[in-house]
Amino acid sequence: MIELKDTIEINASAENVFDCLLQLMKDRESYQAWHPDHKEIKWIKGEPLEEGSVVTIEEFLQGVLTKLTFRFIKVIPNRLIIYRVLFPLSLIAPENRFEIEPTGDNSCIFTAYGRIRMPMWLFIKSHKSHRGKLEGSKKHMKEEGENLKKAAEKSP
Repeated sequence: MIELKDTIEINASAENVFDCLLQLMKDRESYQAWHPDHKEIKWIKGEPLEEGSVVTIEEFLQGVLTKLTFRFIKVIPNRLIIYRVLFPLSLIAPENRFEIEPTGDNSCIFTAYGRIRMPMWLFIKSHKSHRGKLEGSKKHMKEEGENLKKAAEKSP
């Protein structure tokens, strides 16, 4: 199993970070403000960051427009968001999650995780030039964390 992980310390409360995530994912304009490679977000079932809700996104990863549909499996406000890409990609990408861990009154650690269900050697062998895509995904994840940090730290 390949696990992508990025962690960043944010000088804002866990509640503020969760609220910022909610705002960044509520509509197209906000989603695009989160990261320049984000192009579209549409909530097709439920409300943003609600258990059972379904969202489609479009974003550029390594210059390739990628369209994905996710279902939010578990949401614990201000702490945890677990979401899964829908079938057939769910066979190789079983789970993604965001964790928010308070470290003080006005600080927390935000961690983003993504998983790919296959050994690295097989992923690279079966997906020509995907090692670069994997590195691109890590970079994208890191930039999302940095942009979330900026948004949360300047919000009241």
